Amino acid sequence: MNKKDGAQGLSRRSVLKSAGATIGSVAGSGAITGFPAVWAQEKKVLRYLGTAVNQSDDINKQLFKDTGITLEYISVTTDDVTKRVVTQPNSFDVLDTEYFSLKKLIPSKNILALDARKIKEFDNITPVFTKGELPNGKKIGDQGTAPKKVMFLEGKDSTTFAKGVTEWVTLIPTVYNADTLGIRPDLIKRPIESWKELLNPEFKGKASILNIPSIGIMDAAMVVEAAGLYKYPDKGNMTKAEIDLTIKVLTEAKKSGQFRAFWKDFNESVNLMASGETVIQSMWSPAVTAVRSKGIPCVFQPLKEGYRSWASGFCMSKGVSGKKAEWAYEFVNWFLSGWAGAYLNRQGYYSAVLPTAKKFMSEDEWGYWMEGKPAKSDIKAPDGSLLEKAGAVRDGGSYDDRMGNVACWNAVMDENDYMVRKWNEFIAA
Repeated sequence: MNKKDGAQGLSRRSVLKSAGATIGSVAGSGAITGFPAVWAQEKKVLRYLGTAVNQSDDINKQLFKDTGITLEYISVTTDDVTKRVVTQPNSFDVLDTEYFSLKKLIPSKNILALDARKIKEFDNITPVFTKGELPNGKKIGDQGTAPKKVMFLEGKDSTTFAKGVTEWVTLIPTVYNADTLGIRPDLIKRPIESWKELLNPEFKGKASILNIPSIGIMDAAMVVEAAGLYKYPDKGNMTKAEIDLTIKVLTEAKKSGQFRAFWKDFNESVNLMASGETVIQSMWSPAVTAVRSKGIPCVFQPLKEGYRSWASGFCMSKGVSGKKAEWAYEFVNWFLSGWAGAYLNRQGYYSAVLPTAKKFMSEDEWGYWMEGKPAKSDIKAPDGSLLEKAGAVRDGGSYDDRMGNVACWNAVMDENDYMVRKWNEFIAA
């Protein structure tokens, strides 16, 4: 897989329409060519704004060991990330955010486009981001804000998304995943095969959906279609009438007592599932990992209608310049160099650069997480705790099986303001 990934990646020389795109021209531009072992006395500190998804003490420690850079984590909810970028752009240096947020962030002019020529592994970034396809060439679903739609800008200071590839990148991708529902198989005790089960009265008071409008609305749309209530021409860009229909379905379920909670926080989703307060809910892969690491059965359940996908990446605040900008590029290059990618792969995510992550994983780990093979030995979580016993197979199978079955992406719609207002009315009702 990793060989194909490199072959399918972009070529700076052939695609980035600039003579400066060669490695030679990058050498004098602050690009990173290696990670020195001896650091200057000056402290290299970056304020890192994002959700808890990619934030980890283990990553921070390894980053400092390899580069001398220390991250000061600013951890907030997905919606609050966007609010902070718009209202307090000088309160952070590096931003970790999702691609769907870019339609709200780019017009603010509060974040800087990154220069692809300064990213060592840019050629090896999976074409999921650049072409909307797997490394094997298979096209994947792009309803919603698929990364390829918002990855490039027309110019360094442009607020217009480019239709083709340029050297100016909105976000350098880090991780992505194909999301589905989390379930407690020990409490449900029967197969779950469809998104429509989220609203099955059998699970009254035991179901939950996440309260992040641009994500929750997509989960709801998957449920509506699975139940045969409506077929969206493009569920990633609903009309007002379609938004009304979707919210009506959720509201009726809420009134009937279907939902135990509407979670916003990663830890809240873990606690709901681990306690058994919910048995089926919107969930993220590392949250399922966290529940399993407690010794509690939890499955990231593959569903016949496919997955709702998402992707995250890094950029910088408009206030970053000079040495801090150099450190930011150094940090991004380190993040794509493999250690962090392997760490996040072990949480059930996918690294943006597969070949480098593979170098930091055992053959058995790679086979389990990426190739859908039965584990030859016990599979450990990033903290070393037992995750799966030998013989286990990953939920949903291989990378190609999971990402190849993406139906839609988290989305900011043309009618986003209307959608958010209706969503908040639903939550508050």
